[in-house]
Amino acid sequence: MPRTTALSDIRNIGIIAHVDAGKTTTTERILYYTGRKHTIIDIHDTKDLKTSTTTDYLEQEQKRGITIQSAAVSAFWRDKKINLIDTPGHVDFTIEVNRSLRVLDGAVVVFDGVAGVEPQSETNWRLADNYDVPRICYVNKMDRSGANFLRCVEMIKNRLNARPLPVQLPIGSEDNFKGMIDLVEMKALVWESDDKDAEWQTLDVTPDLADQLHITMPSDRKILADVNKYRTELIDTCLEQDDEAMEAYLNDGTVPSADVLRKALRKGTITSAFNPVLCGSSYKNKGVQQVLDAVVDYLPAPTDVAAIKTVDADGNPVGERKTADEEPFSALAFKVINDAYGALTFVRVYSGVLTKGASVQNSTRGKREKIGRMVEMFAKEANPIEEARAGDIIALVSLAETETGDTLCDSANPVVLERMRFPDPVISVSVKSKVKAEQEKFSAALGKMVRADPSLHLETDRETGQTILRGMGELHLEVTLDRMRTEFGVEGTMGEPQVAYRETITRKIQENYTHKKQTGGSGQFAEVWIIFEPLERSAGFEFVDETVGGSVPREFVPAVEKGLKIQKEDGVLAHFPTVDFRATLIDGSYHDVDSNALTFEIAAKAAFREGLKKAGPILLEPVMKVETVTPQDHLGDVIGDINRRRGTIQEQIERGNNIAVVATVPLSEMFGYIGQLRSMTSGRASYTMEFSHYEPVPKQVADEVIAEVAKLKAAANA
Repeated sequence: MPRTTALSDIRNIGIIAHVDAGKTTTTERILYYTGRKHTIIDIHDTKDLKTSTTTDYLEQEQKRGITIQSAAVSAFWRDKKINLIDTPGHVDFTIEVNRSLRVLDGAVVVFDGVAGVEPQSETNWRLADNYDVPRICYVNKMDRSGANFLRCVEMIKNRLNARPLPVQLPIGSEDNFKGMIDLVEMKALVWESDDKDAEWQTLDVTPDLADQLHITMPSDRKILADVNKYRTELIDTCLEQDDEAMEAYLNDGTVPSADVLRKALRKGTITSAFNPVLCGSSYKNKGVQQVLDAVVDYLPAPTDVAAIKTVDADGNPVGERKTADEEPFSALAFKVINDAYGALTFVRVYSGVLTKGASVQNSTRGKREKIGRMVEMFAKEANPIEEARAGDIIALVSLAETETGDTLCDSANPVVLERMRFPDPVISVSVKSKVKAEQEKFSAALGKMVRADPSLHLETDRETGQTILRGMGELHLEVTLDRMRTEFGVEGTMGEPQVAYRETITRKIQENYTHKKQTGGSGQFAEVWIIFEPLERSAGFEFVDETVGGSVPREFVPAVEKGLKIQKEDGVLAHFPTVDFRATLIDGSYHDVDSNALTFEIAAKAAFREGLKKAGPILLEPVMKVETVTPQDHLGDVIGDINRRRGTIQEQIERGNNIAVVATVPLSEMFGYIGQLRSMTSGRASYTMEFSHYEPVPKQVADEVIAEVAKLKAAANA
């Protein structure tokens, strides 16, 4: 079956933004204007659960009015196929943005015209930087009170270290937002109505445009008066990408045509030399078609971006796979979800062709997978397909062995594609089935949720036997349990949230330990000399073997490392995992008969327990970056409250008519913050929070934590 859409006509893009910037509203309009939908549903119409937007179809998304999992849809615009992923903006669901950006070729970053660059905008921008994803910016909500296009552009430049390039300028703002000036064509696009089917008028850009359109606000009139300044900036920046046009412009004064400018804008966007900035109001149906034009004109096709890297077992690049049908098949599984069709594994095909019934290799796990049903997803609808080609994003039904981040490939030409990087959880709760008889069903459902979401970790407390679920925040864990109720019909209860403390050491010490046990028959013997030393924050754990002369036989060294890795999960202060240290095996001894791998593992564990007590162990706690947006008259209360929570104020930023207070605060002090914040600001303030770093816990607080853990352990053993 031949290819139906040329590779150069495909755009795999994501819509990313801070929560409430208007991503899902924009996606709804895109689907309407591309003919994939015949009605528009707005977020605020979904709270009664009787209807939903296309991409926010989970019950939890409708109740909360936020996006929780990324949803894939596809549409055609100007004969180009756009595969679009709408991603969440809430910090607890950053994993969804992370794994979507990994497989996308470009992104539309939506900004709130009033608030500008918000915390999650920064986080998502950094993720896009990590994966080298070309971006265009869309300043949305220009119709809202306090909207300011130029301030938003300035924030993109200063807070994101980006190079924003306006390709449009707003005509008016707030209630008087009429449309935009297209700086490429030098035409004014003006809407007379907010209706979804309203046509825009194309007017010439003349000096009296502000008067003609009754634009009265001084700042709006200034933008229109400076239109030639912004046009010159656009031309100068574009000419950096086109030497021929630059020469013609400098020598003969030839002004580049709109087509030459678009070509240069495309090249600059794909190489991330700059980011084109558009404006509009998705809710008022102004500017969405122009965003679609920009996606087609400026964002890359799969053939325009660098080939995907292949890696060895340690994750080091060893080669690449070009995006072409003629290459051997390779694909990356970037998401697993559970729904009415069974387990759906979303994959991005990077090379070759995949057909129904084929047998492929999961090279990450060394397993084989038989391809049964293949579907193209339109949010929650699954449309069966017979084959998928390079550049496609599809879902495979009921794969048994494949998880997020795994590579599927042709078994005759195996490769492992570059993996994704996932954040470690910072908060944990104990969970159990609400109904005792359903515990088995509950555990199975929990296992499926963890398989689908790599930022969830599941473990059993060795002493209490409780099931511990770890995640990125309280909302993340709440939504996970709620989705188990709606997707698997099993209800669970959650204990009090617990902070993911860590332990580390502050001094370098050497521990010599001999494990000797003599019972009837052969005994047990192993001696290890290990140096323990602290490393910098976030360095993790390092094991170094510096033994010489076979003092510890080669075959027993891995057992020493294994013993340390197991024991470091049970710290010497309060049983929290120990991090950021190096263990160097420098010497030891063995017995020909009484030594084996197990004896060296036991000796290493004991050396850790004894040695770390002498190495100045301390407790580390997760510290969060918190941004609280409050009206000016409550600023003093908000800052005072943050200081009481052991917080450190970093900066204060103007956000429209409000002030954003940026601070770092220990996670343990942030439980119940929203209730306190609402009561002291009469419900007018809001906050966002994301993990920043680990730092030492003050001694008084550490003593309390250690005493509390000891009390809980004693109660569990009583």
